[in-house]
Amino acid sequence: MNLPPILTGLRVPVLASPMFIVSGPELVIAQSRAGIIGSFPSLNARPQSMLADWLAEISESLEIRDAGGVPTGASPYAVNLIVHKTNDRLDVDLSTIVDNRVPIVITSLGARTEVNDAVHSYGGIVLHDVVNNVFAHKAIDKGADGLIAVAAGAGGHAGVQSPFALVQEIRAWFDGPVVLGGAIAHGRAVLAAQVMGADLAYVGSAFIAAEEATAEDRYKQMIVESEAADIVYSNLFTGVHGNYLRGSITAAGLNPESLPISDPSAMSFTDAEGVDSKPWRDIWGAGQGIGVVNDIAPAAVMVDRLAEQYRQARSSVPFSA
Repeated sequence: MNLPPILTGLRVPVLASPMFIVSGPELVIAQSRAGIIGSFPSLNARPQSMLADWLAEISESLEIRDAGGVPTGASPYAVNLIVHKTNDRLDVDLSTIVDNRVPIVITSLGARTEVNDAVHSYGGIVLHDVVNNVFAHKAIDKGADGLIAVAAGAGGHAGVQSPFALVQEIRAWFDGPVVLGGAIAHGRAVLAAQVMGADLAYVGSAFIAAEEATAEDRYKQMIVESEAADIVYSNLFTGVHGNYLRGSITAAGLNPESLPISDPSAMSFTDAEGVDSKPWRDIWGAGQGIGVVNDIAPAAVMVDRLAEQYRQARSSVPFSA
């Protein structure tokens, strides 16, 4: 498979997924220093002017040099752009990304040639997230360098297709970078993603419980205490189907077993007490892989565990991935 150099040489073949409200500079720096690719959504930087500050902080932290002036080799990082027409920050966020030469850009909710061209202008690469093969073709046709296949079980706005089917269909025609997401929180699952045909695994929900994550403490603790059965798939909260923690739905006074169908244009909802609540802030997203998350820990410790689990998985199978 044809991988750009920036996606190689990782300690573990993992791209940490960008999580709204949860991912910030501290988490990204910790992830990248630990040997995976850290990422965050540009919309987490509020006000917009903060985005340039965040990028400067991350770049400075990851370009640490030894006494001889040689870079230490920290992993690269990525920024997620929502390219849907409803994102009124897209143009200015893209300009800030270009000015700061962000090495990897993850695009979501639409594929746009002009965005890809802007990132390519300074040598960056674009990975576009997709939930089916149709969207995958569109993304590559419009100039994306690689694909993030978001399969069933992923946190937030997840797809519904089996990872086996999704990767198989993409690999039938595309030999570029493929990242697979969907309930991946253990080193065995990272190796399984590679065996299926992906180059990297997309790991998000486990890092909600990282000490560096900006999730509130109740959210982190709920990740630790929950398992796959506690994930509810619904479109009530944003108009687009996604996976959410059952406990946060209950806390809003709603019955997770009988949620109504939402208007696709919805971006907020009213809880049982008539209070306007917001998805992500009040109703917390998470994927089905969280059952292996047993404590709140530094991101570096989490990556250490992934690396050891991945090493053990590779050594226990009768083939080389």
